Amino acid sequence: MKLVTLAEAISRHVSDGACVALEGFTHLIPFAAGHEIIRQGRRGLHLVRMTPDLVYDQMIGMGCASRLTFSWGGNPGVGSLHRLRDAVEHGWPVPLELDEHTHAGIAAAYCAGAARLPFAMLRGYLGTDLADANPRIRSVECPFTGERLAAVPAINPDVTILHAQRADRQGNVELQGIVGAQREAAFAARALVVTAEEIVDALPPAMNGIVLPHWIVSAVAHCPGGAYPSYAQGRYPRDNGFYQRWDAIARDRATFRAWMERHVLGNRDHAAFLKSLEPAA
Repeated sequence: MKLVTLAEAISRHVSDGACVALEGFTHLIPFAAGHEIIRQGRRGLHLVRMTPDLVYDQMIGMGCASRLTFSWGGNPGVGSLHRLRDAVEHGWPVPLELDEHTHAGIAAAYCAGAARLPFAMLRGYLGTDLADANPRIRSVECPFTGERLAAVPAINPDVTILHAQRADRQGNVELQGIVGAQREAAFAARALVVTAEEIVDALPPAMNGIVLPHWIVSAVAHCPGGAYPSYAQGRYPRDNGFYQRWDAIARDRATFRAWMERHVLGNRDHAAFLKSLEPAA
């Protein structure tokens, strides 16, 4: 049976020191899963994400991570991730190692991981100084043309975590709307955990959607609103005000910790987290 609670899915598949990818490109970001990782007190994680934003700011600020592989980090449309910056610049609450790439580099690395190849090649780094800052970026010579190409190591997360609109009872998963590297990260992973807005008996035909087959899915948890404050197309919009408010919350260590204690650690699941954010009557 692949249908489990979110707490069970995280307990079974996310261990201390694991390489974990929570993917979603502005859309379908698995916030509920990130919060459950925080509640379960995971430590020493190697976090991977094409665009780390608030969910990783929260996980890093709560001491879950020791390493971050990424291609852009910020609060979209607002500014910096203050908890990420504090970890890098001051080692609070624990030091954070950075493995920086471009979007193309991360996507290529996931594709190589999905194909079970040791590395990916691309032209995107040529003429830049990113390799000077990241020793994991190398180069190879094409055996056919002699051309020098950039090379990046494959990414094979121990577990990839996604949020989706629907999953069926066999574990097939449907994603609709804008996507980033979710499919590639899913196939590259050793385990795949999915939170879903809805569990159905059978998936309808996926018009302009992606279906991830049940045989690559390790666990599915029913989690309405699991992408909030990001959005789920056809379900709810992005809460832009939340992203704006987060800037002030995350700037100060004490304010951040108090908010996390109240809204994440102080609630046993995502439904209670959402309720805690409702204005007082």
